[in-house]
Amino acid sequence: MEKNEILARYDRDLRQNAVPDGPGARVERVGEVVRQRADAHGWNGVLWSGLDEAGADAAIQEQIAAFTALGHDFEWKLYSHDRPADLGDRLTAAGFRAEPAETLMIGEIDRLDLDARLPEGVRLVEVVDEAGVDLLIEMHEKAFGTDGTLMRLRLLDQLAADPDALVAVVALAGTETVSAARMELVPGTPFAGLWGGGTDEAWRGRGLYRALVAHRARIAAARGCRYLQVDASPMSRPILERLGFLPLSITTPYLYEIKGS
Repeated sequence: MEKNEILARYDRDLRQNAVPDGPGARVERVGEVVRQRADAHGWNGVLWSGLDEAGADAAIQEQIAAFTALGHDFEWKLYSHDRPADLGDRLTAAGFRAEPAETLMIGEIDRLDLDARLPEGVRLVEVVDEAGVDLLIEMHEKAFGTDGTLMRLRLLDQLAADPDALVAVVALAGTETVSAARMELVPGTPFAGLWGGGTDEAWRGRGLYRALVAHRARIAAARGCRYLQVDASPMSRPILERLGFLPLSITTPYLYEIKGS
């Protein structure tokens, strides 16, 4: 498929026709906006919009009012191909804060280079319970330097509600956690999303990231998925391109924080 076809399918399947990403969440379409509303530790935000210059500002204010009424901070997940072209500027003017941009990359599994192996002495352990989640979060915090409290709660919710939709693994060297990653399968679509992929600094450059991509890709293929999707950081983008992933758009999270929350 051509890049434009894949991107159009991504927009249709994962944004316009999105399904809730966890228990207690619901997806709503209001006019030309698709949003997810969840509890306090779920993901709240705008997934897709089909706005024009005339209606964009009013739609932004409508979303601010809706999420503020719930008392939740929220995210507007903007893509570089979204319209109007100045939507990011309009969000900033309305009080949103732009977070670091990432590259939307998609790979057709059958065309990816999956010939990657774990370093000698490293083994993978599947995350199936709270102890496993704690190991994954410990690695996430160490690799990315961010608080994993909310992610921990979301993963526990996902495991309890639909364990087959979540694939998460930690890589161990002896008893030391050296890397971790997860994958979320999206029911009713050919897509699976790769998330995390954090590696201890001392273990970087040894092929762990590639090996964890290959491991998840093989599982996704066995479960009938055709595509893998990644929001790639500048560090992971070149690795994914070498594996066969295509860069299709730039995605930027715009955060709106309720004052006093």
